[in-house]
Amino acid sequence: MIVANELAGRRVAFLVAPEGVEQVELTKPWSAVEEAGGRPELVSTKSGHIQAFNHLDKGDTFRVDKVVGEVSPDDYDALVLPGGVANPDFLRTVPEAVRFAGAFFRQEKPVAAICHASWTLVEADVVRGRRMTSWPSLRTDLRNAGADWVDQEVVVDNGFVTSRNPRDLPAFCGKLVEEFAEGKHHAKAGV
Repeated sequence: MIVANELAGRRVAFLVAPEGVEQVELTKPWSAVEEAGGRPELVSTKSGHIQAFNHLDKGDTFRVDKVVGEVSPDDYDALVLPGGVANPDFLRTVPEAVRFAGAFFRQEKPVAAICHASWTLVEADVVRGRRMTSWPSLRTDLRNAGADWVDQEVVVDNGFVTSRNPRDLPAFCGKLVEEFAEGKHHAKAGV
């Protein structure tokens, strides 16, 4: 259950590519952060608008608040990485996006990733020693990167929240708000 003002004063970055993000994996966590009193900001690799998708069909567009090369993880209290296949596949090819995501782990700030989003974190080399879940097709990639992959609705590993797919969003949103409210988590593995 999300409590109003649980995230009051907290800024949360939502890192997405210019296109390919799974719309519901962006909008549901965004609403959860807002409902809890947090301030979400859409961060992308280009200014303007991003194109979301509903699986393979174009969805809505959303205005970018900040460009990843112009912000710092110091500006935020937490990070959300929504899924979609093309979204993280593009992000993992952009060094500024990879550094931005990885820095949240080095700063011991909470991170939430759903579906395919963990591909970006594999590239950032921050999943080693972490218990996590994802869309099933990432299982081998994550295990090869040193993660302890499990098939569960939501997994929390010391401030790192992961889920598999849109059906897991209620549990994912509840846990990400809880972990974001707790703030920094010390002694994270793999970094």
